[in-house]
Amino acid sequence: MRISNIFIKIIFLFSSIGYLNATLVSTAFVQNDIRILEELDIKSTYITDYQLQKEFQQRLKVSKKRYTQKLKNAYLFVPQIKKILRESGIPSAFLYLVMAESNFILNASSTKKAKGLWQFMPRTGEHYGLEINKYIDERMDILKSTQAAVTYLKKLHSMFGKWYIVAFAYNCGEGRVIEGITRATIDMYCEDVGYKVCRKDKKINRFRQTIKDYQAKRVKFYKLNRIYKEVKTWKQKPDIEQFLIVQPIISRQYIPTESRGYIRKIIALALMNNSDFLIKDENTHLLNRGISDPIAAIDVKGGILLKNVATLIGVNKNKLKELNQHIKRDILPMDRDTYTLYIPYSKLSRYNLNKENLITTKFNKYIVRSGDTLGKIANMYGVDYALIKKQNNLKSNIININQELFIPLGLGSYNMDEEYTVKVGDTLNKIATQYKVEMKKLMNDNNLKTSMIRIGDKIVIKYE
Repeated sequence: MRISNIFIKIIFLFSSIGYLNATLVSTAFVQNDIRILEELDIKSTYITDYQLQKEFQQRLKVSKKRYTQKLKNAYLFVPQIKKILRESGIPSAFLYLVMAESNFILNASSTKKAKGLWQFMPRTGEHYGLEINKYIDERMDILKSTQAAVTYLKKLHSMFGKWYIVAFAYNCGEGRVIEGITRATIDMYCEDVGYKVCRKDKKINRFRQTIKDYQAKRVKFYKLNRIYKEVKTWKQKPDIEQFLIVQPIISRQYIPTESRGYIRKIIALALMNNSDFLIKDENTHLLNRGISDPIAAIDVKGGILLKNVATLIGVNKNKLKELNQHIKRDILPMDRDTYTLYIPYSKLSRYNLNKENLITTKFNKYIVRSGDTLGKIANMYGVDYALIKKQNNLKSNIININQELFIPLGLGSYNMDEEYTVKVGDTLNKIATQYKVEMKKLMNDNNLKTSMIRIGDKIVIKYE
């Protein structure tokens, strides 16, 4: 009788699970949720993972307003990112990798010197074709940085074969993921053959020792990679469950804590896109973004000032700057015949009609003579000496006889943004007085909550 009751309970339990799963997949928006997982090469059953649901429910509870605001702030360029991802065969969920990396802030920067939507480090950015120099930092270029990211993501996918592992690698690096896969595969093998057998296996012991030596930086990566290439051929294939499991008493998990949270964050952010708060009422328009292109790319002559383009198309210069954070000095590179600039698509026809009237910046080549100073030359041409200094990439005010200087003409008293490095004895008030900028503006321009500054801090001086 007791066995019969237990049997009935087991049948009821499995029936309940089946019913819950049927309910889960019968809802249209849950189907979309499952599609997100499938695009990332994750089994649909992961939708019920406790940690994922916890992350998702927590974000729904506290982050709806912030989430909506991020999408609204990025309304001009999110469609372009979606389009590039779609045309490149990258899962749509990788849009939320961008949100996780930078909150869709074009000039986002980290303490580790990563910049832009995709948070490229300088070396990685340059490796994938992004130019970084005194005029431009293309890590903050909407389209070029996204194309570079696509190239990198595809490379990672060719290495690992699964998109969720690509996200791990984007966060913690290829080497760290290779180490994690290698260790997880060996552990799965030992579970299959038995740990007693495994402990006596000379090859396995040699593999484990090499991994330890690699972790302690006693051997180079190629030795670990050699093991990885071999274990990849084994029948044991770790999945997301193995990578996300927390191994007791082990400080170094297969995948770092941050990266395990990172994949859950990306999925949770993508799931939020299917939620009622976006599907209903005033937020419905956010779901349709990606159908049209709100920004247009135009090729403009090198050396043109952003403010001249802004005047021509009838937008505020700061609004134009928001779309073109990669242009560091508010002037297009002077060493280019043309350079790409982004404008609102609604202004494209106006630009095309009036582009022949665009005010160009002219330069005069000046040869330094005896007795010249930067200040004297600046007064001669009626420009700010700091502008001459910036345009000629001068590290100090010292100039030499017969040195060539290029002097921008027709700018009047136009001032460019400057960057000041805090020195011993500096105060924010002292810097504000020195540059004739209001203290409140200086704090706002640098996102400072207080006037406290430290030696080595970079303070941006914005004149407009």
